[in-house]
Amino acid sequence: MDPKETKTSKISFLNTTKKNNNNNNNNNNNNNNNNNNNNNNNNNNNNNNNNNNDDNNNNGENNIDIEPDDIDLLNKNDIDNIVDGIDNNNKSGSNDMKGLVFWGTTVKVEDVKERFRKFIFNFPTPKERKRFNINDINNNNNNNNNNNSEEMNDDDDYYYDEEQDKLIKKPEKVQYLYRDLLKVLNETKKCHLNINMKYLVQFDMELYLQWVSFPNEMIPLLDEEINLIYRELFPITPRNGDDEDDDDDDDEDEEDYRIELHPFNLLRKTPMRDLNPSDIDKIISISGLIIRSSSIIPEIKQAFFMCAVCEATFHANVEKGKIQEPSECSNCKSKQSLSIIHNRCLFGDKQYIKLQETPDAIPEGETPHTVALFAYGDLIDIAKPGDRVELTGVFKASPMRAGSNRSLRSIYKTYIDILHIKRTDKGKYDDDDDDHDDNTGGGGTGTGKETNENLDFEDLDEFDLSEEKEREIIELSKKPDIYDIVTKSIAPNIWELEDIKKGILCQLFGGSKKSYQDYGGKFRGDINILLCGDPGTSKSQLLSYVHKIAPRGIYTSGKGSSAVGLTAYITKDPDTKETVLESGALVLSDKGVCCIDEFDKMNDQTRSILHEVMEQQTVSIAKAGIICTLNARTSILASANPSGSRYMPKLSVVENIQLPPTLLSRFDLIYLVLDKANERSDRQLARHLVSMYWDETPVSHFTIPKETLTNYIQYARKHINPKLTDDSAKCLVQGYLEMRSMGSSKKTISATPRQLESLIRIAEAHARIRFSEFVEPLDVEEAIRLIKVALQQAAIDPENGTIDMDLITTGRSASSREAITRLKSHIKQKIGKKHLTLDQLLKLLTIQNQVQTIQQIEEIKEALRQLQDEEIIQSSGGIDPTYGVV
Repeated sequence: MDPKETKTSKISFLNTTKKNNNNNNNNNNNNNNNNNNNNNNNNNNNNNNNNNNDDNNNNGENNIDIEPDDIDLLNKNDIDNIVDGIDNNNKSGSNDMKGLVFWGTTVKVEDVKERFRKFIFNFPTPKERKRFNINDINNNNNNNNNNNSEEMNDDDDYYYDEEQDKLIKKPEKVQYLYRDLLKVLNETKKCHLNINMKYLVQFDMELYLQWVSFPNEMIPLLDEEINLIYRELFPITPRNGDDEDDDDDDDEDEEDYRIELHPFNLLRKTPMRDLNPSDIDKIISISGLIIRSSSIIPEIKQAFFMCAVCEATFHANVEKGKIQEPSECSNCKSKQSLSIIHNRCLFGDKQYIKLQETPDAIPEGETPHTVALFAYGDLIDIAKPGDRVELTGVFKASPMRAGSNRSLRSIYKTYIDILHIKRTDKGKYDDDDDDHDDNTGGGGTGTGKETNENLDFEDLDEFDLSEEKEREIIELSKKPDIYDIVTKSIAPNIWELEDIKKGILCQLFGGSKKSYQDYGGKFRGDINILLCGDPGTSKSQLLSYVHKIAPRGIYTSGKGSSAVGLTAYITKDPDTKETVLESGALVLSDKGVCCIDEFDKMNDQTRSILHEVMEQQTVSIAKAGIICTLNARTSILASANPSGSRYMPKLSVVENIQLPPTLLSRFDLIYLVLDKANERSDRQLARHLVSMYWDETPVSHFTIPKETLTNYIQYARKHINPKLTDDSAKCLVQGYLEMRSMGSSKKTISATPRQLESLIRIAEAHARIRFSEFVEPLDVEEAIRLIKVALQQAAIDPENGTIDMDLITTGRSASSREAITRLKSHIKQKIGKKHLTLDQLLKLLTIQNQVQTIQQIEEIKEALRQLQDEEIIQSSGGIDPTYGVV
């Protein structure tokens, strides 16, 4: 059967059931009235029975039995149908409506309070929901309340019911979710209680829709009700102590303590660009990328006024951002005599946040949409620029003024008041212990687990790994070939490039960051990688894959990026008109991976800012009176094409991609991705590409899913911090000395201390892949192999075929420097007291077989430049300059 048909029939059946229940309720009420008039002695019994029947009817009316799978099938039209059915029921019963209602609606205040109390008291924990149905739990709870005539002994499984005159099995004890959460709040004194709205849908769909549709009325009402419930469960008890003043202060703190409800996990998540006027003053749920957050802004919650004539004082509330300023003193009747006293006003914290659509949510050919957010109280600074978040809030609109003293315009600006924030990438690529102190527990941020063993808080925010997934990941790490399995899972659609994938894998896991506060030293744990080679060798696809699996991954192109776009730029706050900083790509990818394509197309000014980022992992700003240092703790994954579109093997890496040596030396691994003609490899590559078009499952069965891979990396970064052992330290020293000795015979440097630090980081990353708490010799051996593979590709001297780190650190090999030194002496001899042009000098050196290749012509030009810098010779300048001895 079609799931949509099943879903529609269920909804129509629920609406019919609700109408029948209303009719039954009316009949019961009439019968109750007749019974009360006929017999006063049976008044109490009838009332009790009627109350129980009303409770059961209410449970049948409001408790819609919807499974989680059915909730996911509901769309906007289905929700609208349910709303219409509820409205019709409310209208049909409006004639006998008593008590307070919300203005303009038929929603009863007392009815809302009663149903909310039932939800708080009767909704079970996730473990209990697996054992019982919610209706059964409610019935058990009602039975416990009705059977108060005889105390039940905890040791007995049965109790005696006088009315039925028989033994009845005692209902099993049920653990209730929000009762236990209130106990946790009482212990921790947190001020927020998360309400999972999908739980409310299962318990009471009508209450859910009322809460979402009328948040301005429901939020203060339910906040007040949850505080009343809290005080009933945990009343304030006077304390007996020696210091009465301290006890009074504690009692005042207890009285001032208030809980706020933070709903989250709505049925429907609204795309940012689909927000429209029909969503105003309703609770919505959206997701996006935070690109800016302001400093804390003080906002008046309650204003304090004093009369200048009689000095009478008045309090004024703030409604919709406007202070209700009294125009006349009620004491002396003086007009315009009241002035605000700022230091007597009640202020609250407020923060402006700018949210932007994520790249995967932007339609083709469109620019990303943004929306303004406002956070209050404990929600401030929960999410930072660069975080991907899913938030719940109230969509609001305020009129705009044409000028400061002009009337309001018909155009409104929209914003969202945040009720709950959940970072969808929290914990991933985050291995700093000092950043794990923002766990708000029962609060409204959704950033961590509680430590209470009796509760399963994982289902509240649904972020941290479940026990089942955690066991799956740990079992996966125990496989002996886990390194190869995870490597094949990196971009499985790209054929071969095994060593490059292993290097990128080590970059994703990263090493351990070390900070020595006593000495002021700090060692980065992030690994930087550069891919250089011919076009069409899957460099950009590798970057795109890493960007997608990295939660804080930012993808940018070198040609379309400026220096301020990568770091930070100055802008004016639209509300406060202050000069503020907007974060760039490197700052947004803090604790993530920044993928830079077309790295060679960057101008020198843009590349110069990467020197500080890649080594110090900070961005220093001194603009428009703002002097600060921003964190950019990111790994750089860059790709570059040769300057001539094809890589020239006879030239070095520096000469091929025209990058400064000071920047190249900061990359831990530099890989050459060359397109070499080979019949065997070409045939295998062609088969692989063709199979991707006609075979539905071309990917190897020895890979793991992308989600599992992301969770695997997350768990390793968060929980595994490998340490060096004595054996691994000896292997590192021995490996470094062997790399240094490779060029000792030809007086070339084949390794620098930066390569040693890279060895340590890669070895730690390899240990993390195996979930090992210690770095073992096999990790060091693999790190040395990866370093050598990269050096043999990027640091090979094309003249003699040996590894020479001078090619990367200085741009010239040792043999080239020796040749330049010889040329300098020959040039001084040939010029003597003459004045020779460059062509004449080249002819003289050619006759003596000193100039044979293009490389040597470049060397003679470099020799002439060095002689001029040393002021040994001088040049006449111009297109064809002449050279002479000074």
